Amino acid sequence: MADNLSEALKMLKLSSACSSNDSVESCLDCLLKALAHNNVEASEKILEMGVLPQLPALLSSQSSCTPKVANIIAEVAKNEFMRSPCVEAGLIPPLVQLLNCKDQEILLQTGRALGNICYDSHEGRSAVDQAGGAQLVADHIRALAQNTDPPNGKLLTVFCGMLMNYSNDNDSLQAQLINMGVIPTLVKLLGIHSQNTSLTEMCLIAFGNLAELESSKEQFASTNIAEELVRLFRKQVEHEKKEMIFEVLAPLAENDVIKLQLVEAGLVECLLEVVAQTMDSDREEDMAQLKTASDLMVLLLLGDESMQKLFEGGKGSVFQRVLSWVPSNNHQLQLAGALAIANFARNDGNCIHMVDTGIVQKLLELLDRHVEEGNVTVQHAALSALRNLAIPVVNKSKMLSAGVSDVVLKFLQSEMPPVQFKLLGTLRMLIDTQGIKTDAAVQLGTNTKLVERLVEWCEAKDHAGVMGESNRLLSALIRHSKSKDVVRTVIQGGGVKHLVSMAMSEHMIMQNEALVALGLIAALDLGLAEKDFVGANLVQVLHKLLTDERSAPEIKYNSMILICAVMGSEPLHKEVQSLAFIDVVSKLRSHENKTVAHQASLTEQKLTAQS
Repeated sequence: MADNLSEALKMLKLSSACSSNDSVESCLDCLLKALAHNNVEASEKILEMGVLPQLPALLSSQSSCTPKVANIIAEVAKNEFMRSPCVEAGLIPPLVQLLNCKDQEILLQTGRALGNICYDSHEGRSAVDQAGGAQLVADHIRALAQNTDPPNGKLLTVFCGMLMNYSNDNDSLQAQLINMGVIPTLVKLLGIHSQNTSLTEMCLIAFGNLAELESSKEQFASTNIAEELVRLFRKQVEHEKKEMIFEVLAPLAENDVIKLQLVEAGLVECLLEVVAQTMDSDREEDMAQLKTASDLMVLLLLGDESMQKLFEGGKGSVFQRVLSWVPSNNHQLQLAGALAIANFARNDGNCIHMVDTGIVQKLLELLDRHVEEGNVTVQHAALSALRNLAIPVVNKSKMLSAGVSDVVLKFLQSEMPPVQFKLLGTLRMLIDTQGIKTDAAVQLGTNTKLVERLVEWCEAKDHAGVMGESNRLLSALIRHSKSKDVVRTVIQGGGVKHLVSMAMSEHMIMQNEALVALGLIAALDLGLAEKDFVGANLVQVLHKLLTDERSAPEIKYNSMILICAVMGSEPLHKEVQSLAFIDVVSKLRSHENKTVAHQASLTEQKLTAQS
C-alpha cells in the first residue's frame, strides 16, 4: 500500500502538471484507498511529498475529478496537523468558489472539506471568513430548507456541521452567523426535517453554541423554537437525546420572553414527567437528568410572567407538585422545591398566600433535617425562601409565631458564608416592621450568642455580603427594639465600633441605619457607650459626614441629631468643641433642604448653650 501510494503521489504531481484526466483519476482513487486504510499515515505521506499545493489546480467545477479532490481534502483535514498546511497550500479560496456550483456531490464534499479544515483551527476559520464561505453556506441552507429528499438532508447536515465547526467557541464568528439570519433558518429545519435524526442533532448542537450569545436570544424569541424543542423533547426516549435538548434549553431559558414561550409550549409538564420517572432511581444518568430537569424548572420560575402563570393564585397543579418535592428524601428535589418557593415568593400576594397555606412549616421541617452535617445548598435555598416570605409586614408575626427565628438560629454555627448571609437576611426581615417596636427584636437583641456572632461576622472582610448583613442586623436589633437591654448587649459584645464604621459605608441606606442606631445607643445608655464612642472616633466620623458635600440630607440630619445626643458626655463634648462643630453647623442653616436647615439651627443653639 505504501509503495502504491508513493507512486500515485509522484504520478499526481506529474499528471496535475499536464492534467491528463485518466491518470489523475486513478491517482486520486489510490489516495482515497490509502486514506481509508490508514488516514494518519497516508496524510503524513501526502504532506511530506508536497502534494497539497497541486490540489487547487484540480478544484474546478468543470472537472470530473473535483468531488474526489474535495473528498481527499476532507479526509486529510480530519487530522489536526493537516489543517494549517491545507490553508497554507491555498485550498480555501478554490473550495469556497466551488460553493457556487449546483452539483450536489461537489457541494457535499466541499462542505465536508471546509468543515474539517475549520474544526478547532483558527487559521482555517480565518481563511474561510476572508473568502466569504459562511455566507454562501448559509444561503444554501436557506435555499434547500424545504426539500426533504434524503440526499438533500445529507447535504444540509454537512452544511450545518460546517457552520458549527466554523463558529464553535468563537463569539465574533457566532455573531456573524446571527447577523446573517442563520437562527430562523435552523429553527425551520428542525420543524421540516424532524424525522432526520443526524440533521436535528446537528441543529441542536448549533443552537447550543449560538444560544450562549446574548445577542442570539432576541432572534430565538422571534421564532417558534420553544414549540419545536418541546415537540422534539416529547418524542425522545434516549437519555443522550434528552440531554442534547436540555443543553439548548438551559441557555435559552435565561431569557424572560423565551421562558414564557417554553411554559406556554408545555415544557413544564415534560420536566415534571422526567422528575417523576427519575426521582426514585439511583442510576447515575437518571440522577443527572433529575438534576437538569429540576434546575430548569427553577430557572423558568425566575421570569415574573412565567412564574405567575405557573402559580395560578396558589392553586396551580405545577405549584402543588413542586411543593411536594420539599418533604422528599432526595436532596436535589428538596433543593429545587425550596428554590422554587423562593422564586414564587417574589411578590406580596404570593408570599401572603403561601404563609397562610402552611408552607413555612414545610421549610422549617426541611431545615431541621439539615442542621447537623446538613446539605449547604439546601440550607441556603430554604433560608432564601423564608427570607422572601418574611418581606410582607403581615407575614412577620405569623412566621415568628411559627418558630422561624428559633430554627434559623440553629444555623449560627455555620461556617459557610452563603448560609450565614441568608440567615442574617432572614432574621433582619423578620424584625423589620417599619417603625413598630417588636418583642422579637428584644428577644434576639438580648441573645448574647447571636450578638457575639454578629460582631465576629462584622469583621468578615473576605465576605462583604456577610459583613454588610451583620452590620445591618446589629443596627436593626437596636432600631426595632428601642430597648436599653439590647443596647447594653450590643455595647458589651463590642458592636459599637462596627456601627461607627457602618456610618461611613458607601451605601446611604446603611449609613442612615447606623446613625439611627448610634443615636438610640447615645439616648439609652450614653454612659456605658462613651468609651467605645471615643475609641471608634465617632465625633471625627460625624465631622466628616457633615463637611462632605456628597452626604445626603438624611445623613446630615441624623449626624446632627447624634451630635446633640453625645453632648452629655464630657470627653465627647470636648472633642466636639475642639473640632469647631459650630462653624460646620452654622453653614448648614442655609442648606436647601428645609429639615436639614431647621436641625442645623437647633443644633447650633444647643452647641452654643453648652460651649
